[in-house]
Amino acid sequence: MGDQHRRVKEPRKDPLPATHAKYEKIKDLSTGAFGVVQLCRNKKSGQLVAIKFLERGPNKITKHVEREVICHSNFCHPHVIQFKEIFLTPTHLAIAMEYAPGGDMFQFVKKNSGLKEEDARWFFQQLIVGLDYCHRMGVVNRDIKLENTLLDASPKPLVKITDFGYCKASNDSLPKSKVGTPGYTAPEVISAKTHYDGTKADIWSCGVMLYVMLFCEYPFERPEDDADKYGFQKVLDRIMRVDYRFPKYPRISAECRDLLQLILVADPDERLTIEQIQSHPWYRKGLPPTVMKMNEECLRLRPHDHPGYQTVADIKRIVGQA
Repeated sequence: MGDQHRRVKEPRKDPLPATHAKYEKIKDLSTGAFGVVQLCRNKKSGQLVAIKFLERGPNKITKHVEREVICHSNFCHPHVIQFKEIFLTPTHLAIAMEYAPGGDMFQFVKKNSGLKEEDARWFFQQLIVGLDYCHRMGVVNRDIKLENTLLDASPKPLVKITDFGYCKASNDSLPKSKVGTPGYTAPEVISAKTHYDGTKADIWSCGVMLYVMLFCEYPFERPEDDADKYGFQKVLDRIMRVDYRFPKYPRISAECRDLLQLILVADPDERLTIEQIQSHPWYRKGLPPTVMKMNEECLRLRPHDHPGYQTVADIKRIVGQA
């Protein structure tokens, strides 16, 4: 679902009927192998939502989709894109969610040619708070990256984690598949011969995100890789060796460098935990005191208990009909 702001192509057939009772289409936001995402308006409330459409049909809507939607529907947190509802059109399964008008972090970092250290810290603090909440809810993301981190329209934007297509819940089997995006993938995921700890793999990906926010380049990629037919494999080899370097510019503080070096560690058991990140001096600088209590409050919220909110049984029934 982190596809709200990717390249737009006109879909072959508009998945939202013009006569739909609740929503009206404003524009296409993005398309891809996953389906199409449209910006729509709730006709009654006027609220803007992003709706992801997946084509219906045999073998097109899998159990992975059901797991993604159920996991997402359980969340209620300011740093996670809010699930709204799931419904069917004649041709598509539709997933309505909070619209993030600020675009994704990849475009934001690229537009700014990297971020100042204090700005990178602001976004990283929010990312860690949101991810800590997801983990404490029993869900690992397995595809943490800039493109899957959206921004609201605030002058000082708020981070919104999205796209739970590769997520695993604690009641699922332990992660062992090699999913995610290569540049962000932890060494243990690349070499996975047995199960790995998804929470620790997510933390590695957060470290890669922080590096890219600061330097506007990926830690394990080199300019010459694009022209090298073995470039992709070389990236994976560098990840396995944790072969990265800090550019001379921009200069970063010793504390920031220390945090990155403690996150980008090959052995997941030696890597910092989220609790240790939250105790690190660089992370804690300028952190509002209320932030540490935010997740305790959010963990008490149960969105499915609210009147009118779809239950897990509702979601399973609708996905089953798709």
